[in-house]
Amino acid sequence: MPFRSAVVLGAMLAIAPSPVAAKGSTIERVVLLMRHGVRAPIDGEAPADTRVDGRWPGWPVAAEHLTPHGAAAIRQIGRHDRRWLTTTGCPAPGSVRIWTNTAERTIATGRAYAEGLAPGCALPVGHLTAPQVDPLFEPLRAGATAFDAGQAVAAITAYTGGVNALTARHAGAIRDLDRVLGCGSPTGCSTPGPATLKPSANGRGIEFTGPIRATSGTAQVILLQYAEGMPIRDVGFGRADAATIRRIGTLHAALFDVFTRSPYMAAHQAGPIGAHMLATLGASNGPKLEALIGHDTNVTALGAALGVDLDAPGFARNDVAPGGALVFTRRRDARGSFVTLSYRVQPLDVIRSGGAVVVDRPLPIPGCAKRCSVERFDLLLRAKLAPVIAR
Repeated sequence: MPFRSAVVLGAMLAIAPSPVAAKGSTIERVVLLMRHGVRAPIDGEAPADTRVDGRWPGWPVAAEHLTPHGAAAIRQIGRHDRRWLTTTGCPAPGSVRIWTNTAERTIATGRAYAEGLAPGCALPVGHLTAPQVDPLFEPLRAGATAFDAGQAVAAITAYTGGVNALTARHAGAIRDLDRVLGCGSPTGCSTPGPATLKPSANGRGIEFTGPIRATSGTAQVILLQYAEGMPIRDVGFGRADAATIRRIGTLHAALFDVFTRSPYMAAHQAGPIGAHMLATLGASNGPKLEALIGHDTNVTALGAALGVDLDAPGFARNDVAPGGALVFTRRRDARGSFVTLSYRVQPLDVIRSGGAVVVDRPLPIPGCAKRCSVERFDLLLRAKLAPVIAR
């Protein structure tokens, strides 16, 4: 596994009850998967042929990089998560492990999280070095599972009803986005052509085009403008308030219906990272807190494999918040060890304002009516994951 090349701390961390702790239990281990924080847009995320009435605002950092405002929000999350630590000063060696993908925005998020979690302690943040592909975060590119692109297309079609049906379901949100873009064209402000879905040329992924593909990135850019704290006159050309951003956010969430949320895609996209998290959660020894920091695709795939929806204030359902995380907590009470699940996020308006509020939303674990033993949880989730190919 990639952690062999990481600088890892090494002993015990005392952990205090979290906001979603079960009565009479203590926390033995926390394992979380988090999306990076607020970043500048990815080149081409809002397609170049998108027509607008206005000018896109500039950003304070290079494309795809974590912004200073985004880093500050992540430090707030780290301070929130610090309440699990009962030690004064720095965590004990071996008690915290932070691992990120190779992109700057994930590495910078890991560093900001470490600063908030343990200020002044210089916690190491481990990651591979680009152009290496980390199979935990990019399993299809890495060929980490026996992925079959033809099966994937069939599974996505069955799950969505087809890409044209997916487009039709989101016609209202596309119209809302057109009003924000303000180009005035009766044919719409994006010119993506017909919706298509097919295996990629190398067979390691899928190629998806059309209205959802084109508008999803544009909607995300406008959300990021709002989260960054830009003046409202610059957010969606002055035509996007919080309610509008949530509505058009369904377009970005719809992208995951294609790439991560069908059972087949969830199994392969979440296979390596899910198996790794289960191994950490069930180990007799290891870090008391492990934070894995990647992308929205990672969080949505794991959420789909778990069978849960991701809801947060200000965001469309299953549109992952910057800094949003799925949190597995192993607890112990008089009857033994068991697992609870939560979705930990900052509301969108809090990210925008730079506030300290963090919300921990308990999630039911499908297949466990009340109490989910570590063994039962492992069995349930592992059954939804594609096996990792041994290297």
